[in-house]
Amino acid sequence: MRSTKCQLMAASLCVMLLGLSIATLSTVIRYGLHFSIISNIALESSSYRAIHHAAFYVGVFLSMTLILAALLSAVATVRESRCLTTTAFFCFALAFCGMIPALCWRYMHSTEVEDSMLDVYDFVYEEVRRNGSSSKRHELTLIHEVFLCCGKHSPLGDTAAVEHKMCHPGTVWAARRDCLQEMHAFLKKHMGFVSTLLGITISFTVYGMVLTSFLWFSIHFSNNLDRKGKYTLRGR
Repeated sequence: MRSTKCQLMAASLCVMLLGLSIATLSTVIRYGLHFSIISNIALESSSYRAIHHAAFYVGVFLSMTLILAALLSAVATVRESRCLTTTAFFCFALAFCGMIPALCWRYMHSTEVEDSMLDVYDFVYEEVRRNGSSSKRHELTLIHEVFLCCGKHSPLGDTAAVEHKMCHPGTVWAARRDCLQEMHAFLKKHMGFVSTLLGITISFTVYGMVLTSFLWFSIHFSNNLDRKGKYTLRGR
């Protein structure tokens, strides 16, 4: 049992750190400049807004569940409580059941986030190209400033007018031209980090479930063994 308790304490610490990492990542997704600027510009009906909000709330749910599981398992290890061990097991299981669909969605809909973000840029870009709206020009300038890019490559070759207006040589972001490529590279790096974090966290949740179940049985049988062979002497 001592070995199990030491492993569970170490696993609880790792799960706590992973939960805090997911909470930090969720905050970056919700309030980070690259994501929030696209969300603020996107239309109400845009799929990007729905994905953006869903990713934040799912991340908060998973991080809180993991932190709770880590705290409960640590306390259960110290107090050798079957009730707390059971609760910690179910928290690990709940986090596991939440992360598996998230990871599956990540791979089955791998291009949906990128397509929705690029659609927002294309919409703003085309609005500026068509009528040069001052509000849309300001939004396009904000995107260029955040992603350090300017314009996009079009096979039709009709983007020169917009780039002539928006991509002045003196601007900081004019050196890196194609915004579609910059957004693709940014999301590829970010989604790769998300996949790695989810994979590691799933491994630790499975490990936590195994350890908490083993600890529960150890506590249960040790309590039964402690009661065996004990007799109470009563006077006649």
